[in-house]
Amino acid sequence: MSAPPQAAPAPAGYGRVLAVPEFRAVFAAHVLSMLGVIVSEIALSVLVYDLTRSPLLSALTFALGFLPYAVGGTLLAPVADRFPARRVLVTCDLVCAGCVAVMTAPGAGIGLLLALRCALAVVAPVFSGTRMATLADVLGDGELFVLGRSLLRIVAQSTLLVGYGLGGLLLTAVSPRHALLITVGTFLASAGLLRCGTRQRPARTRRRTDTPPGLRPLFADRRVRVLLLLFWIPAGFSVVPEALAAPYADELGSGSAGLGLLMCALPVGTVAGELFAGARLALVARERVALPLLCLTLLPYLGFALRPGLAVSLLLLLLSGAGSAYTLGLDQWFVRAVPQELRGRAMTVLSAGLMTVQGVGMALAGVSAQVAGVRTAVAGAGAAGVLCCCGLAVAARATESRDGADRHMTGR
Repeated sequence: MSAPPQAAPAPAGYGRVLAVPEFRAVFAAHVLSMLGVIVSEIALSVLVYDLTRSPLLSALTFALGFLPYAVGGTLLAPVADRFPARRVLVTCDLVCAGCVAVMTAPGAGIGLLLALRCALAVVAPVFSGTRMATLADVLGDGELFVLGRSLLRIVAQSTLLVGYGLGGLLLTAVSPRHALLITVGTFLASAGLLRCGTRQRPARTRRRTDTPPGLRPLFADRRVRVLLLLFWIPAGFSVVPEALAAPYADELGSGSAGLGLLMCALPVGTVAGELFAGARLALVARERVALPLLCLTLLPYLGFALRPGLAVSLLLLLLSGAGSAYTLGLDQWFVRAVPQELRGRAMTVLSAGLMTVQGVGMALAGVSAQVAGVRTAVAGAGAAGVLCCCGLAVAARATESRDGADRHMTGR
């Protein structure tokens, strides 16, 4: 007799997440929307410069991608819970497509272009927060959610590396306005994938009286406040080398090739760290190493005080990026700590805070480098960041019993 056929083994690691059809639709839409955002940023910056010949206004176009995040995250966060998630996601994509379409009009002036850039940035945290909350609906709030969040972050980092290069190549073949038309297509394709590939679910907050309005119920929980700071504060320090990459490459005399390597090192380390933690570490292990990694992730920045060359600088950035794998443990604690009816606004606030803090961190990095020099600014960010991270780790330990995380954080 022949042996009975054996069932195919379940996919391991990230394969389990990609085996969920609804997540695949969210994943593909994420790739398209990320490419649309990146290419539109490059094309709009070039278009503004072509119209004004002003480096200041061209740089301001990029800055406007950070500043309105706080406004959108604060004022529009409850939208993520008040309306069905699929409707919110599709509407955000359509709004983005409409804004970019208006940018392509030949008569669009500088004021209108910058206003539309602000509108995109206001919508962005609502979209990303709603998408993160939807992951918990699609994948549950356990390990699959953590792996799904990790995979989207990996895509975001990888898309940054690829997208800027593709955007630059695209602009050698077409005009900035034609490049913007292509991004209209990516936003519309993302909307179509989300509309057809995800299931309609009711709003998390059915009635306006179900939960208090605004963000007060979210920030009233000390555990949630600490976890938000665990995401935000390290991110504010980690962007310092990226913000100072151009002057640092100039000090090293490494030219444009060195600048490109410096810009890529941190994202490459981040992707490598997340891939290893997501594929090789069990859920309990990821939560157990979260706080130690948090305290160590900015430590390599101290090495810049020793005036390293290009090769050592790249190694330091790779190590720091790999340490950001602590976020996999934080993801699990955060989704566990936030009530389901507040999950959409919580994820929106988390996303808006990350972008705002990074924008502030870049600005402060420039001020510090102007006063103390590039290497001192990076090393100082490392020292201050390590101290802040250690303090936050202590605060997290003080609130760990709130969601049962103590079993994994301490190993008891």
